[in-house]
Amino acid sequence: MKISYREAMREAIREAMRADPRVFLMGEDVGRYGGSYAVSKGLLEEFGPERIRDTPLSELGFVGAGIGAALGGMLPIVEIMTVNFSLLALDQIVNTAAAMRHMSGGQFHVPLVIRMATGAGRQLAAQHSHSLECWYAHVPGLTVLAPATVADARAMLAPALADPDPVVIFEHAQLYNLEEEVDGAAWPPVCDLRHAAVRRPGTQLTLIAYGGCVPKAMQAAGQLAGQGVDAEVLDLRVLRPLDTATIMASVRKTHRVLLVDEGWKSGSLAGEIMARVVEEAFYDLDAPPARVCSAEVPIPYAAHMEQAALPQVATIVDAALRMLGGA
Repeated sequence: MKISYREAMREAIREAMRADPRVFLMGEDVGRYGGSYAVSKGLLEEFGPERIRDTPLSELGFVGAGIGAALGGMLPIVEIMTVNFSLLALDQIVNTAAAMRHMSGGQFHVPLVIRMATGAGRQLAAQHSHSLECWYAHVPGLTVLAPATVADARAMLAPALADPDPVVIFEHAQLYNLEEEVDGAAWPPVCDLRHAAVRRPGTQLTLIAYGGCVPKAMQAAGQLAGQGVDAEVLDLRVLRPLDTATIMASVRKTHRVLLVDEGWKSGSLAGEIMARVVEEAFYDLDAPPARVCSAEVPIPYAAHMEQAALPQVATIVDAALRMLGGA
């Protein structure tokens, strides 16, 4: 059967709510409107306004309410419309939710799941298009996820809700319409919240990506194969804690690594991974690590400028060939 990323997320939420009455969804327009990206469409009719709760335009307020509900024994799923707007709730997420277990000496946990759209490519300009996953991946106390496939969109919510501490799920907005054929016998899938996944095995070069850049890395690997280059594609899936062991195993196999990250290069997650590779696998490298990131500008509105600012398949292929000496 074929299912979309959006439908997989909705199915995961529905299953969680049917399985446990403590689970509820809250956020801007999640109820009557069905969610800004139609993920929650139809859930209000099934579960009612007590469990599908439309909130005011106040991320600081409703994320704080979610933390309070979690401390009180509920299992909230809080939807923030876009990562840019999550900055209004940074105090609640970083200073309260992420720190609660540590500051209480393990007496309190915050079993909160925060979902938010991220990424560009839809001509929504600078206040709706940035990729700030690295900011959250910097914070101890959070688990940070970036499902890049329909299967992960379906599978990650259940273990996130089972985690006693806060989990942030980044859903790249360009992936919602993604459709994949799935095996009904193996559906729903299962996954853990600790391991990266090799999406395409290879021997000459490792392409590391996450979220919306994974399909681009896969396309780039396909084009490289047509030029005789056998590239491996590693989907990080989990941005905190990083699966360093799988990253190093891939680098030690291919001896070259190219990071693809829609974040800005300065202070990027790609830079952190490059540092770890140099620290742990320097003598396994046959070429310096490299990265393809977004241009150091606020994401433009004009379509041609937006595309020019973002990592693209062609720029990934070009960077890989340069790393291989023009192979």
